[in-house]
Amino acid sequence: MDLSRKCVAEFIGTLWLVLGGCGSAVLAAAFPELGIGFVGVALAFGLTVLTMAYAIGHISGCHLNPAVSVGLWLGGRFEAKELLPYIVAQVLGGLAGAVILYLIASGKPDFVAGGFAANGYGEHSPGGYTMLAAFVCELVMTFMFLFIILGGTDQRAPIGFAPIAIGLALTLIHLISIPVTNTSVNPARSLAVAPFAGGWALGQLWLFWVAPILGAALAGLAYKALAGTAETTGVVQPAE
Repeated sequence: MDLSRKCVAEFIGTLWLVLGGCGSAVLAAAFPELGIGFVGVALAFGLTVLTMAYAIGHISGCHLNPAVSVGLWLGGRFEAKELLPYIVAQVLGGLAGAVILYLIASGKPDFVAGGFAANGYGEHSPGGYTMLAAFVCELVMTFMFLFIILGGTDQRAPIGFAPIAIGLALTLIHLISIPVTNTSVNPARSLAVAPFAGGWALGQLWLFWVAPILGAALAGLAYKALAGTAETTGVVQPAE
């Protein structure tokens, strides 16, 4: 599969992740009386990854996340020459998803962007958690996410179940960490919505790039040391 097709797949997939995950938070989480709450938002993020893993996993590997791409590269599953194009496609796809979400959300007469599902710490953390707590949370959650991705897509693991494990892992991560940071574990997701939330979100964005990428990098190295290098490439085997 040529690189341009892989990047288009990553663009569409990341668009869907932001529109589905952040869209559930902005449009449905606090809907009067029928809101889906934290559990619904967590499930929505997990479902975006699960559905896209089956839709584009055979094309691009379905990374949808710069941290995932970095972790897979360091884990020996992804070529360095494709890293930057993937990240660019993911960032642009996330921004496109956020723009679509804004166009939908702003169609309500009394719409106020507010936090717009942005990630934050301190006074912008849903539970008021400190910067250190947020950093540790994002690092550890992304480490575990990548570790599960690497294990689930190893050729020695049961075949065909990786998207389910990965989607459920992201759901669990959100159930744990929404109160702390609104859950990022994905720099593209954080960057996508930050401009709509205002200056504070852009000012705190650094943490949601540094911590997830560091956590993913550590996971890539740790899994490679623990299990060796498998022959698979990406979240699920992409076509060549």
